[in-house]
Amino acid sequence: MQLKDKTAIITGSGRGLGKAIAFKLANSGSNIVLNDIQSSEVVDETYNEFKQLGFNVIVTKGDVRNSDDVQNMVNKAVEEFGTVDILVNNAGITKDRLIIKMTEEDWDSVLDINLKGSFNCTKMVSKVMMKKRTGVIINVASVVGIMGNIGQANYSASKAGLIGLTKSTAKELARRGIRCNAIAPGFIESKMTEILDEKTKEVYLNNIPLNRFGTPEEVANVIGFLASDDSKYITGQVINIDGGLVM
Repeated sequence: MQLKDKTAIITGSGRGLGKAIAFKLANSGSNIVLNDIQSSEVVDETYNEFKQLGFNVIVTKGDVRNSDDVQNMVNKAVEEFGTVDILVNNAGITKDRLIIKMTEEDWDSVLDINLKGSFNCTKMVSKVMMKKRTGVIINVASVVGIMGNIGQANYSASKAGLIGLTKSTAKELARRGIRCNAIAPGFIESKMTEILDEKTKEVYLNNIPLNRFGTPEEVANVIGFLASDDSKYITGQVINIDGGLVM
């Protein structure tokens, strides 16, 4: 129970990778603040599942693009658990198109959720962490923020921007005892990879030296490490979780 009694906010944690991250931190002893969009029923299902497992958990529905929603999320976390020790900026979307077909709405919505949302959460949570001079912020970037990808100019830009935000935040807040790191997942098992035909899977796997997709749990394990004191001398770093895709 390395994170016993710590309080963690995980955005976009109703399903998929966000849920796996929340489970890892909860299983390590953390109080959990689940967050997803206002209309999400999936996050309620995750909340009920976590409660049945005996985890300390609350739900805060809201849009990370909206600073009032984010402030409300942080306020609820502090009211329920007393503070915020860990923030995982995981909320994100994709709207893939070739750049010549990409609309302004495609661009704006991806940048607003993936990058502005992380800025909003970082700003609000930092105020709590700075007062107690300790805290951990972990941003979920992507390997495409490092190497780019066809049809993902908006997503790649948002994740590259998130890496820049990580490094700037780490430099600004280090003297207040706050660490900020990013992870950059590669191809991770998901509903998207499940529906790929065998030929397409083979093309992807041929570019991965370990010759397999990663799992959400493997990503969550790295976040658990970065959230704990085992990594207390690590800040401003980007850790690839990609089976060797980017070297």
